[in-house]
Amino acid sequence: MAHIPTPTTSQKVIARVEDFDVRSGTLLERLIFNHRRMLIGVLMLLTLVFSFGVFKLHITASFENMMPRSSEFIRNYMDNAGALRGLGNSVRVVVENTSGDVYNETYLKTLQKINDSMYAIPGVDRSFVKSLWMPLVRWAEVTPDGFQGGPVMPEDYNGSSDSLERLRTNVGKAGLVGSLVASDQRSSMIFLPLMDRYADTGLPLDMKDVWSRIEDIRATHAGDGVNIYVIGFAQLVGDLIDGLFQVATYFIIAALIAIAIIYLYTRCARSTMLVVACSLVAVTWQLGIMGLVGLDLDPYSILVPFLVFAIGISHGAQKMNGVMQDIGRGTHKYVAARYTFRRLFVAGLTALLADVVGFAVLLLIDIPVIRGLALAASLGVAVLVFTNLVLLPVLLSYTGVSPAAARLSLVENEQHPFVRLFVPFTRPIGGRIALGIATVVAMASFMVSLQLKIGDLDPGAPELRSDSRYNRDNAYVTSHYQLSTDQFAVMVRTAPGGINDYKTVLEMDRLEELLRDLPGVQITTSVSSLARAYTAAGFEGDPRWMTLSRDPFTMTDVINNVYVSNPELVNGERSVAPIVAFLVDHKAETLQRVVDVVQSFALTHNNSERRFLLAAGSSGIEAATNIAVAKANRIMLLLVYASVVALCFITFRSWRAVVVAVVPLALTSLMCEALMVMLGIGLKVATLPVTALGVGIGVDYALYLLSVQLMLQREGHSLESAYASALKFTGKVIALIGITLAAAVLTWAWSPIKFQADMGILLGIMFLLNMVGALVLIPALSRLMLRRVSGGVA
Repeated sequence: MAHIPTPTTSQKVIARVEDFDVRSGTLLERLIFNHRRMLIGVLMLLTLVFSFGVFKLHITASFENMMPRSSEFIRNYMDNAGALRGLGNSVRVVVENTSGDVYNETYLKTLQKINDSMYAIPGVDRSFVKSLWMPLVRWAEVTPDGFQGGPVMPEDYNGSSDSLERLRTNVGKAGLVGSLVASDQRSSMIFLPLMDRYADTGLPLDMKDVWSRIEDIRATHAGDGVNIYVIGFAQLVGDLIDGLFQVATYFIIAALIAIAIIYLYTRCARSTMLVVACSLVAVTWQLGIMGLVGLDLDPYSILVPFLVFAIGISHGAQKMNGVMQDIGRGTHKYVAARYTFRRLFVAGLTALLADVVGFAVLLLIDIPVIRGLALAASLGVAVLVFTNLVLLPVLLSYTGVSPAAARLSLVENEQHPFVRLFVPFTRPIGGRIALGIATVVAMASFMVSLQLKIGDLDPGAPELRSDSRYNRDNAYVTSHYQLSTDQFAVMVRTAPGGINDYKTVLEMDRLEELLRDLPGVQITTSVSSLARAYTAAGFEGDPRWMTLSRDPFTMTDVINNVYVSNPELVNGERSVAPIVAFLVDHKAETLQRVVDVVQSFALTHNNSERRFLLAAGSSGIEAATNIAVAKANRIMLLLVYASVVALCFITFRSWRAVVVAVVPLALTSLMCEALMVMLGIGLKVATLPVTALGVGIGVDYALYLLSVQLMLQREGHSLESAYASALKFTGKVIALIGITLAAAVLTWAWSPIKFQADMGILLGIMFLLNMVGALVLIPALSRLMLRRVSGGVA
């Protein structure tokens, strides 16, 4: 094999800085390196300023921020949210008697204390709180003298056996077994609807504060002979935020992994610490800017600092490697830093722009938490231009690298392991084998990816692990109460008083019947299903009157009675009434069946008098989110790839080179979707960004590798020798960074937050696949499409 050229062969080795022409290079290079001290001072001052901004950051979460704002479903919900207090953000607290049933004086005293404490939590919509101790929860019966009723908890309750027995009777009359009282009657529920904003300040509800107060109450009564189970969005968010504090541990582990791998490669402590330090500066800038402009972190964007750090390590290692090789050849450290800046700045800038595009495209997804992640990540990657493309080479121009590391970087020859392993793919047989395997893998991945599901695939809260406390609580509640926590609500909207109309109630009844027949629907409830019983009650309970009365006075009286006992089922103006379907789960196919039936019904039954609107309830909002995710996924990928193609074309000035760079990325995207199918991970808010991030970050490998290869080919070198040189200069660092990034993000797999673990596994595998794809497929595709380039032939 002929001598393998290096990218520095055309650059003169200058051992003394006095022999270097400081006026050479681009204007940007001269501005940076001819004013090094001033630049370092300005960047360090900015780092200090942004450090103060970090302390202004808060970790929060919002119920509204999980919703796709432009969805028709969500607009309908927001327009009618004031009339749907029981179907928005809420918490269910179940208090279990560990030594008997709920008809126990000691238990009821404890329940009262818990109820009163929960009722007083700021942000609770107290008008709609339900429990055995709340007067809103009432019983009713028909007697020869007419209706009788009252609060379920006897007004003269004193703990006596007589009052306990009357409570038991009232619970039966009110039909609370299975809803507010467990089927085994060993526990009862406190239902806490939450407001979106505090009534006194107008500020958004602080979910973490609600969670903390609930946890304090739980801890206070833990030894009072009861077990307390809590489910609901605020509780879920609190558990997520509580788990997020463990993220700092993973950040430290990721940093230590990066330091260890880079040091083992370079054997240079000073340059390793510089790469890590500049990446940490980038994270500080990103978090500080977020704090200063009023942005907060949430359970999704909390992962962004990891990504910024990892991307910074990737680009920093390339700069360090270039300086190290130049110094090893005898070039002065200052000159070596400038040479490296010249060779790699454009490729690095283009790669970072591709990363920014990969994140920025997520801004098109109309879900605030995704937009927050996209904004935070775009900001973080943008600051890497200053910290890792500019600051790091400048600092290396002062520190250089250790002599031993510089010598080690040159202990390479034609038999370098990378050359022996990957150069054969530039030859006919090796190239055909690589492309053949890639084609088979792509076809298989495509077939498997067709089975990718939208939405959650697991019961409970998929954001947390199945053995988490929240999911254990959820399992207890669902197994002891007949009404699922997965509620899908259809809103019936009329003119004021229109809900009292017989025709409206009849139409609601027809839709309820259709919903009850659907697989996955446990039961439904609305004013129409209750109206029959209340109508019969008005006629001494005669079952022949178990119907919907056409008489307007009777129907108005019935709806009024429903409002008194179940105010969450109709508003005061009698203009909005939900039909609530309780589902067995919140899987995408279950939700889609309900959506299809309701949309079909609304198409033929909506008129000027009444409209059937989707959707409210936890499952209704999730259905809207699933639709938004499915719609955004392909559009997002198309935009990411279009942007990457444009940036690559600007960089390489060759459509053939663009194909060579992008094909490995496309294969990795297909394999990622197939992997999600095999791992049982659905496409949802948490996993939607992964593919875009994998493409944006993965193109870095192709940019660094191909830019060197094409430069040498254009100087007249053969494909084989040019690729071998690119391997030795940037390729080996690509392998190093691929392993480093994968090892760093795979630490997330141990996170108590399942979607973080899923993202870590997917991103880790994508980093490795992108690395292998670049090193194997780029030479194979280059032989097919880049054997001849302008200025050289293979």
